[in-house]
Amino acid sequence: MARKELRHDRHRVSLLTDHKVITPKYRGKILVEKMIALAVEGIIRTTCKEMKIEIIDMALNVEHIHLFIEYPPKYSVSFIAKKIKGRSSRILRQHFPHLREWCKDHLWAPGCYHGSVGHGWEVVEKYIGTQDYA
Repeated sequence: MARKELRHDRHRVSLLTDHKVITPKYRGKILVEKMIALAVEGIIRTTCKEMKIEIIDMALNVEHIHLFIEYPPKYSVSFIAKKIKGRSSRILRQHFPHLREWCKDHLWAPGCYHGSVGHGWEVVEKYIGTQDYA
């Protein structure tokens, strides 16, 4: 999708973008393991593709994930976060048993950051681009 291109659905035209920051419980550095980082990135990309959400930019850090997305108006930002966090938590804890021992019920912190992005795309893309995986 070209930058700032409008999304045309059957009954609406929209351009909804959001900058999300998702953190593990207790700011745990679970993304240090390369296999876990690759797995969570794949899960997020698959979940977004199924929901017709375009990932404009994504950066994984050892203790948080930045997502810059364009999403359809039928989803709320809280529903998207719930879907991404719930699915990734379940799948990661199934494939990596040591994560289940670390956090039995939930892998991610209960809250997350949502920042609606209007005309400041360049600022958000530049910021996410500086978030190196360390």
